[in-house]
Amino acid sequence: MNHQNLLKELKKYADPEKAKHSTRFFKSGPGEYGEGDEFWGVKVPDQRKVAKKYRELSGSEIEKLLHHKIHEVRLTAAMLMVYKVEKGGEEELEQMTKVYLNNLAGFNNWDIIDSSCHKILGPFLEDKDRSLLHDFARSGDLWKKRIAMITCYHFIRQNDFDDTLNIAEILVNDDHDLIQKAVGWMLREIGNRNLETEEEFLKIHYQNMPRTMLRYAIEKFDEPQRLRYLHGEI
Repeated sequence: MNHQNLLKELKKYADPEKAKHSTRFFKSGPGEYGEGDEFWGVKVPDQRKVAKKYRELSGSEIEKLLHHKIHEVRLTAAMLMVYKVEKGGEEELEQMTKVYLNNLAGFNNWDIIDSSCHKILGPFLEDKDRSLLHDFARSGDLWKKRIAMITCYHFIRQNDFDDTLNIAEILVNDDHDLIQKAVGWMLREIGNRNLETEEEFLKIHYQNMPRTMLRYAIEKFDEPQRLRYLHGEI
């Protein structure tokens, strides 16, 4: 079993029409965030099917997939890594974290990041120093910033909010909509578990944070409360 077998199987599901749609959907045109990305047009359920079948691939074989030019190949590799972590123990978690951090260039779109970082980096960092994520948030790199924020989803699920709030504060004035949406989403997830904590953060920042971020953060609020935030009446 090697990465070439996976590539052959994955390509059987290629759909040129879907590939055209994906090119537009994932903003791969000149000057867009996914500039230059290429697609085969493989549906996500088919990628999951292939990833599960090849989850015994070695770390070195997975690295080859993460360097592949086709978007769905990298996403399938990320899914495969998650399956290895979910079915494995500490050794697999440590190995996949090392693969992740050594091949960050392969995690270069929001779907690849969102499907993997909180399921791999999150568990690995649960009982460790998390300064790496704060460094990522300050890096100026779009995808590192997204990884920093979305990885916190794992901590939020443990009712551990401190790193999420600190990273959200670093990114609260970010001008990219993919970061604004990520911060708003994570704040909303905090609110789903502890509304008071989310509102403490919002009362400090809501008047200055980008509207996209605010709208994501207050999406689940009742309508009168949501309107008060949008109209600056808190």
